[in-house]
Amino acid sequence: MYAIAIHGGAGAMPRDRLSPEAQQRLHAGLQSALDAGYAVLERGGSSLDAVTAAVRVLEDDPQFNAGRGAVLTRGGTVELDASIMDGRSLRAGAVASVRHVRNPVELARLVMEHSRHVLLVGSGAEEFALEHGMSLVANEYFRTEERARELAIVRAGSRVSELIPVPGGTVGAVALDRDGNLAAATSTGGMTNKRHGRVGDSPIIGAGTYARNGVCAVSATGHGEAFIRAVAAYHVCLSVEQRGLTLEQAVREVLHERIGALGARGGIIAIDARGNAVLEFTAEGMFRGCRDSRGRNEVALFRDP
Repeated sequence: MYAIAIHGGAGAMPRDRLSPEAQQRLHAGLQSALDAGYAVLERGGSSLDAVTAAVRVLEDDPQFNAGRGAVLTRGGTVELDASIMDGRSLRAGAVASVRHVRNPVELARLVMEHSRHVLLVGSGAEEFALEHGMSLVANEYFRTEERARELAIVRAGSRVSELIPVPGGTVGAVALDRDGNLAAATSTGGMTNKRHGRVGDSPIIGAGTYARNGVCAVSATGHGEAFIRAVAAYHVCLSVEQRGLTLEQAVREVLHERIGALGARGGIIAIDARGNAVLEFTAEGMFRGCRDSRGRNEVALFRDP
């Protein structure tokens, strides 16, 4: 049994705000990422390689708030966060506030596999990237006209959700491979008009990302500060492992009770040791997909009517 699930953000996006053409483009982008990760699993690759491949595709797609197409800070620049975790060894790697790394998920993995650290930030993370042969790009590479318009709207005093206008939000992937190994990865540009140096839950192990073999792998999206305060991703796994909750019960409890009690919304994707996937959200929509060796292959943007 092997399986993968992905998300492209959760937020307040009424169905009628997206044209049929925009929905088709989002479906295609999600399916491409899902297929890239699944292809790794199908040929016997590891769950780590699968989540890396899926997130990398989403980072390169300007429809999503990660990599190219990430949201802008109040200064008009892009600052990126990402993390990855290996459920077999509990190794993890993360980067935050990087400005010149095309695929932050790849740098997070380098931190995990080639350093004694878990989290590197800013110029230190980029120095590490150069030392390990990664090429840096100009910050302008990440900037899109859509995100510039979003920033202008927020500066004018209006609210912009993580999913408005067309581009999606934070991205992530969770996977189970043929050998029973679980992995999770998350990547984001954060929130529009954020302060320089703000870091959300995506690169925080236990908050936005967590994986443990025999239990589950989790990636979250939504109001990052609330997910940090709730230690959301770890709490899902802890509830499955120590309280005997099903994965669905654990995810729903975190989203509806713990995150909801903090006045926040969001979404979680998770896979357990048997390949059961849960894609749950409390916002109006969550861009998501799931594919497994039992034949499941689905992509969705909103709740079923």
